[in-house]
Amino acid sequence: MIDLRSDTVTLPSAEMRSAMANAPVGDDVFKEDPTVMALEAYAAQLFGKEAALFCSSGTQTNQIAINVHVQPGAEVICHEESHIYKYEGGGIAKNSGASVRLLPGDRGRITADSISKWINPANDIHFPLTQLVSLEDTANRGGGAVYDLQEIDKISMLCKRTGLPLHLDGARVFNALAVHQVEAAIYGAYFDSISICLSKGLGAPVGSLLLGSSAFIEKARRVRKVMGGGMRQAGIIAAGGLYALQNNVQRIEQDHQNAKLLEAALLKCSWIRDVLPVQTNIVVAMLKQAEKRDELIEFLKLKGILCMAFGPGMIRMVTHLDTSTEDCTFCAETLEKM
Repeated sequence: MIDLRSDTVTLPSAEMRSAMANAPVGDDVFKEDPTVMALEAYAAQLFGKEAALFCSSGTQTNQIAINVHVQPGAEVICHEESHIYKYEGGGIAKNSGASVRLLPGDRGRITADSISKWINPANDIHFPLTQLVSLEDTANRGGGAVYDLQEIDKISMLCKRTGLPLHLDGARVFNALAVHQVEAAIYGAYFDSISICLSKGLGAPVGSLLLGSSAFIEKARRVRKVMGGGMRQAGIIAAGGLYALQNNVQRIEQDHQNAKLLEAALLKCSWIRDVLPVQTNIVVAMLKQAEKRDELIEFLKLKGILCMAFGPGMIRMVTHLDTSTEDCTFCAETLEKM
């Protein structure tokens, strides 16, 4: 099967498995796991941050960041389709007791102008205190849309002027960086905290990192413990993440090229109403007959192609390091024949 459901379905390569099997380990809760420490130091330096914290998932890194930045009863500003709101089980309310100001925006992206209108006045007791702005780059629900760097700069400057921390849900940040063509450290300077995922386009089997200042990460370490995220000999899985960062970043551009193959094929199909313009590795298509969505997914499965529903009358395909150009060419030819 050619699995295009998500870039989370990747399997570790033989080289990555070898690195994991041979990783030196220790008790990470005691800060004694050398492989975890090496991963955290490598990622922090890469993005120009003082420190990093290895966690089990992107949801955990996002929720820890929110908990550190925001007090109970305060408010988080984010896009209405953002992962931290839509796909993290109500964690903002449950874990941090915070409310959310949801903003509309183009393909999962919000602007400095829209944010500025919804920063609550601190001297009015009727409103929750605005305490955090969160961006998602790339935007999953936006079909892998990438922010304009100039807009990120405007948002960052706004947050600095108003004293608000700026968090990045960077689950697919390396896909964004491939489009931005900017060094990770330059990009990282816009944000106070960054969550990066190791188990999507980078191909590690598990894990995410939270990046920030040393003081921020020390607070985050305590929150991770409270959330049950303290891991012991975690170097075995951290080694997969370190291998991914050191070996699988440069090849991400190939995933984008493969996604463009799928986009071109879908645009030729008479049964497709529209396709979100592909920027990275996510392809979202809208069907002319919305009610045929599940039937189409099953038909493609019979052809050896897995994709997933992405809303009423919508399907999603995601390219990754386990889908070759040959795989995507076969998928494109299959779609064009339908």
